[in-house]
Amino acid sequence: MRRKNPRQTMPITEAWRGMTFTRRTLLVGGGQMAVGAALATRMAYISVVDNDRYVLESESNRVNLTLVPPRRGWIVDRHGKALANNRVSLRIDIIPDRLHNKDLVLGQLRTLLRLDGDAMDRIERDLKAASGFQPVAVAEDVTEQDYSAVLVRLPDLSGIAPARGFARNYPTGAAVGHLIGYVGAPNAEEYEKAKNPLYITPGFKIGKDGLEKYFEDVLKGKPGARRVEVTARGKVVRDLSTQPDVQGKTVHLTIDADLQEYVARRMGRESGAAIVIDCLNGDILSFVSMPSFDPNSFSDGISNSEYAWLRADDHQPLINKATRGLYPPGSTLKPMAAIAAMEHGVDPGEKHTCIGGYRLGSRFFRCLGRHGTIDMPTAIEKSCNSYFYWLGHRLGYDAIAPTARLLGLGEEYQLAGSAQRYGTIPDSEWKMRKYHREWSASDSLNAVIGQGYVLANPLQLAVMAARIASGRALYPRLINRQFENKPLPFAEEHLAVAREGMNRVVNGPGTAVRSRLPLDGIAMAGKTGTAQVRGLASGGNGKGGTWKYRDHGLFVCFAPVNNPRYAASVVIEHGMGGSRAAAPVAKDIFTFLYDREKAMAALEGFEAGWGGTITERMNRDYAAWKAGASSDPEPGAPR
Repeated sequence: MRRKNPRQTMPITEAWRGMTFTRRTLLVGGGQMAVGAALATRMAYISVVDNDRYVLESESNRVNLTLVPPRRGWIVDRHGKALANNRVSLRIDIIPDRLHNKDLVLGQLRTLLRLDGDAMDRIERDLKAASGFQPVAVAEDVTEQDYSAVLVRLPDLSGIAPARGFARNYPTGAAVGHLIGYVGAPNAEEYEKAKNPLYITPGFKIGKDGLEKYFEDVLKGKPGARRVEVTARGKVVRDLSTQPDVQGKTVHLTIDADLQEYVARRMGRESGAAIVIDCLNGDILSFVSMPSFDPNSFSDGISNSEYAWLRADDHQPLINKATRGLYPPGSTLKPMAAIAAMEHGVDPGEKHTCIGGYRLGSRFFRCLGRHGTIDMPTAIEKSCNSYFYWLGHRLGYDAIAPTARLLGLGEEYQLAGSAQRYGTIPDSEWKMRKYHREWSASDSLNAVIGQGYVLANPLQLAVMAARIASGRALYPRLINRQFENKPLPFAEEHLAVAREGMNRVVNGPGTAVRSRLPLDGIAMAGKTGTAQVRGLASGGNGKGGTWKYRDHGLFVCFAPVNNPRYAASVVIEHGMGGSRAAAPVAKDIFTFLYDREKAMAALEGFEAGWGGTITERMNRDYAAWKAGASSDPEPGAPR
């Protein structure tokens, strides 16, 4: 018999089924309402709170904001004439994210713009290093014809962005290379340091050297901006708005632009430097180092081959010889030594007999000739080594070195934009500190005629000439900074003796008589110098042979003699003597200061023999170098 289950299942009725359905409906409906509410809340948040963010992102899909590089401030001379300005430049860039079919596009650009292998290699490197919308420069300063050729083919050149802007311009080219410096595109290291989006904007340049770098914060200006509507492929539909850039400020220099260009041209094919200083206030009127580079080449993006050509030149156009060239000053220091001797009680009328040299123990230090019995002004006039050996041995160089320093030698100047090597004015303490050896009498004999351990740069030599001429501690300047320029602590009559000796060098029977000024009523005083080049080829005397083994030629000077207004130094590397190479350049420089027409006539004659202007010669030399030949008609001869 079957037993009944006490928990027998209740029958499923319509009422029970309806109640169950209602509960499920409420549960599902509640869930749906919760999800809907969450979605509605999120949508409201996006629409209201995040509205600006999504509007901006949406806008960026069709609107591009591009920075406009600011125009750099001008650099002008004392009369307002431009040494560095800006010119309109047409450029072609690539936007990597929009570049499709790279090989085809680059091939067309190479044909249209006649790009060489160096340019194509550089573009390929830049494209690999670039990212996203960071533009890559293809060509700068293209012609209107080439620019138009790209514009009409733009629909087939994806990613190509032509633009009009400004490029740096140096009207006198290489004449201001080492004075002004140059600009260039910022490199990766500079971008990482600045973290400025302007640094990756095509066409933006920063100062890389010289005054361009020194005054970067003044010259750079403030960027503008341009908003344009574009298609999905990046084609510009229309301009929306533009904010103009703010040009950088103008920098005024003490330089005379016309004199600067003349001096650079007058240096010809020589290697060296020339500085001209105003004796009234220390203004630097000319600051030239030649040969130089054309800063326009660097501004436009110098090619690998042109840079290699500059580096290969044994005349070292990339080195600023005006402040970084160090030379034994030779006999240009004799007026300084004369002042030092008189300050220590030597009578300038006291005479010494030159027998062709000076004996020190078993050594005989030779002179340039036999000058007989002479006094101090005559010793300067004849550049008698024997007389100054006698002074050096009598006083010791420790008595002379302080005067050299007071006249500006061995000093590093607070000169805008100029890296300097300030040379050596030695003494016994210096030698002990550097070499752990005692100073000797022979050291004094070598130093007193500007040889041995003594080294100076051309700027220091110009300052020395200006201080002797003016009697004041003139401080050289390139911008209008105020210095005290106090009187030197020397007796006026002692300075007068040195000036008279320098006057007789040029206007008496001295060593630079052939460089007397061809001007009525204006005379130039000066002192020649010949600096022996270390490491002379065996058997050579520095007056001939291979160029790099020849002696340097130096000349310091001032004019007019009776009321000095200008002072200068000229250094010609391997010029074989100051009277032969440096003094004639100084003569023409001072002629230009007082009679430009006469000086220009002489210069044009020289340039006809040299093969043209600086630019013409540089272009020809570079073309010849690329072709594997030298354009110098007489290799090894004076250039």
